[in-house]
Amino acid sequence: MLNQKLQQRLIQKLSPQQVLVMRLLQEPLLSLDQRIKQEIEENPALEENSKEDEEIDVNEEDSTLDSIDSDEDEFQEEAVASADDEFTFEDYVDEEEIPEYRLVADNKSPDEVTREIPIISGVSFQDYLIAQIGMHKFTDKEYIIASTIIGNLDESGYLCREIPALSDDLAFNQAIDATPAEILNVLKAVQTFDPPGIAARSLQECLLIQLEHKADRTYATELATIIIKFYFDEFSKKHYEKILQKGNISEEELREAIEEIQRLNPKPGNTIAEVSRDSQYIIPDFIITNTDGILELTLNSRNTPELSLNRDYISMLHEYGGTKRKPASKDALVFIRQKLDAARGFIDAIKQRQETLYTTMKAIMDYQHEYFLTGDDTKLRPMILKDIATIVSFDISTISRVANSKYVQTPFGTLLLKSFFSESMLNTDGEEISTREIKKILADTIEGENKSKPLTDDELVDLLKIKGYNIARRTIAKYRKQLNIPVARLRKEL
Repeated sequence: MLNQKLQQRLIQKLSPQQVLVMRLLQEPLLSLDQRIKQEIEENPALEENSKEDEEIDVNEEDSTLDSIDSDEDEFQEEAVASADDEFTFEDYVDEEEIPEYRLVADNKSPDEVTREIPIISGVSFQDYLIAQIGMHKFTDKEYIIASTIIGNLDESGYLCREIPALSDDLAFNQAIDATPAEILNVLKAVQTFDPPGIAARSLQECLLIQLEHKADRTYATELATIIIKFYFDEFSKKHYEKILQKGNISEEELREAIEEIQRLNPKPGNTIAEVSRDSQYIIPDFIITNTDGILELTLNSRNTPELSLNRDYISMLHEYGGTKRKPASKDALVFIRQKLDAARGFIDAIKQRQETLYTTMKAIMDYQHEYFLTGDDTKLRPMILKDIATIVSFDISTISRVANSKYVQTPFGTLLLKSFFSESMLNTDGEEISTREIKKILADTIEGENKSKPLTDDELVDLLKIKGYNIARRTIAKYRKQLNIPVARLRKEL
């Protein structure tokens, strides 16, 4: 049964301006440049400042808006509903001058500064391989088979389909009856393409292809080929004692063979850039400089243009906001005001974004002052989002948006802002230390170990406890995985 009732609720909602600020805040510098260009294209009342332009008097524009607001009632009284006086777009512009609705024109002068996002692009390795098909005397059928093989390579350059599956694909998609033997014959030819090791079906085959195609055949090369072909399982698990016994070779010979294998490329497809990835340079949002022990913070605004309100729209606002107005000009006036308000709101949002970014990064720089002076990970203090939010009196979600996908350029490298945030632990002296500091100590300890007898996780626990870090074995294993350090058995060297 339906019934009506009154209910009072307290709901918190963000204004459109606040939503815009939050969205702009989480944009990194590269994305922000595209977002600004999009806004300029969509809103004709917003434009990019040129060097010759003077700053627009916003107070004058505000006064114009206020005067128009005061005249709204008078405007309604003077309105005359006459068809002859009805406002149309043709009163302003001849349709022949603008054949379609366009707000963007390629009218930049040669002296105007062009801001471009640096993007690395290149030929995909599939295109690179297909170009090499013409260097071989393939028949039309073999050409299609080779193209199908290349099209089924993954990003690392490996063939990710079985031979029978390729035969079925050729039959259904190309109407070509190709036997597994024919496909395998073409595959062997494709495996001779550059880079070496391409189109392999396994890591073992990839390494063998590279070894077999080496021009300078040394004893180490021959021994490396034998190890990969017959002792690959023992080699991958680093059971060197078994290889020494089964192969009847010396440690020096095995060491030279391993060095030969380590010079091979396990992922040949990654040697050629892919267009689909559109790899981008990292452009830092913040720049920290150290001048005689004094840290200075600046915002990187290289790709952020100066924005202002369009002068033509300001003039039209004065024109249609005057006392002698046609009733139909109200629609034009409303349109102009909406565009100007949107443009002014976007400019304010950009300014608020810059202020929020600077305030937050300044707090982070001051909090991690010792770290930014030296770049030593052991000087990094434990820091969570709440710590910075308390200092700058912002919400934690705001700090999270600032830290997300932002980079800071320091004297010792360009680093992801999110990497400075870490949990804390207590050492044996009861002092709070950063988990990043512990990871640095762990990495240094493993780096200095005896590679012929690597340290196990239990031994690492004992060593770190001696250094004052009481950490459980499972925590050591977790940090080691986060640092991409394998277990002791796989770190073993001769």
